[in-house]
Amino acid sequence: MATRVIIVRHGQSSYNALKMIQGRCDESVLTEKGTADAHQVGAALSSLKFDAVYSSPLQRAKKTAEVILPYLQGSPELLTPASLLEIDLPLWEKLHKEVVKDKFSEEYRCWKERPHQFCITLPTAEGTKEHFPVLALYEQAKQFWQEILPRHSGGTILIVAHNGINRCLLASALGISPALYHSIQQSNCGINVLNFVGGWGELVQLESLNQTSHMRDALPTPREGNRGLRLLLVRHGETEWNRVARFQGGIDVPLNENGRKQAQQAAEFLKDVPIDFAVSSPMLRPKETAELILKNHPNIKLELPEKLKEINHGLWEGKLESEIKQEYADLLHQWQTAPETVQMPEGENLQQVWDRAIACWDAIIEAAGVSDTELKTGLVVAHDAINKVILCHVLGLSPASIWSIKQGNGAVTVIDYPHGLKKPPILQAMNITTHLSGGVLDQTAAGAL
Repeated sequence: MATRVIIVRHGQSSYNALKMIQGRCDESVLTEKGTADAHQVGAALSSLKFDAVYSSPLQRAKKTAEVILPYLQGSPELLTPASLLEIDLPLWEKLHKEVVKDKFSEEYRCWKERPHQFCITLPTAEGTKEHFPVLALYEQAKQFWQEILPRHSGGTILIVAHNGINRCLLASALGISPALYHSIQQSNCGINVLNFVGGWGELVQLESLNQTSHMRDALPTPREGNRGLRLLLVRHGETEWNRVARFQGGIDVPLNENGRKQAQQAAEFLKDVPIDFAVSSPMLRPKETAELILKNHPNIKLELPEKLKEINHGLWEGKLESEIKQEYADLLHQWQTAPETVQMPEGENLQQVWDRAIACWDAIIEAAGVSDTELKTGLVVAHDAINKVILCHVLGLSPASIWSIKQGNGAVTVIDYPHGLKKPPILQAMNITTHLSGGVLDQTAAGAL
């Protein structure tokens, strides 16, 4: 049984509001907004049963957890291990961000551009020592997982902590490099869902990242000062073949009634979001999904590049998993455990899908252009496998990791490129499905690809 882990960042703190560096300083407290948002998190999680709740011992996180606790079923105990402390930035704590930028300009540039190499020299009684804050936090996160996961196999736990440690918890679980520390957004009171299929080192699925709609923020706001390009990556609505878990791939299956409803719900969810351009796979299911979303944006022309078509499953298409198992048992097991090694009979392999999907994705970004003064937003509607390889690419993962990414029918993902292709993108939110179910968990059909 999978172990579900829900990770929450603390509510807005006094230092957040003042734009001051917090680190492990424990002077920062929740603001009135931070407390109100924590109540919203509690309400959003109230239908779930938790076996344990873990919080950072720092008061901004601990208070957030204490606000959430009364909403939870069964009154789980609150545990506050030191392994959930925030990143250690001793020379920067209590300073305004602009002061840090000015006083520690070279170190700050390294922190932003090469966080895995970011180093602080600290005085000690024996002289000086080098401290690598991001690498140390990454190791701290791994130690937390190795200690905590065996206690809760098959259960559900809640973690309330901080921007930095949450990023490292997510990154270390999924195998994302510390070099991409800044590529994962964590909004105050944002909700993440991770599913551990087994223990540490086994498959982990990122079900969702940085949900904020429980605070009436449909999509996370860009980081301060960031403009450039925002791409809304949407998976098409449900098809009848999704519903019964029949492999569709390159077969042009249309949306079913529920799929059209999901597309309309996605349209309602995004109706107030300005959209400057739109791209879709030319296949029926994403094209109809995109067209329904664009009814609220009638002046946008829909582009239909062939390279966004779903993976070609070859001889597997049109078959149920049980039927494939009868003829291709070994290959099906290989697809489920080492998908990057599989050549579909008379179809594609993942590297072929990766090459065409990423080429198309990069072309979309280049064609859109990037401005430092305004935010341009594009809609991209595609398929399960296509979206998964794009997200693996964004997170610095390989085709081997596609099962680590969840994409529900009608789900919305937000990816920002403040500097175009020159610098890593920021995954602002992933697999938002709250507009479909009203809850924080993805309830869409699992379906075959």
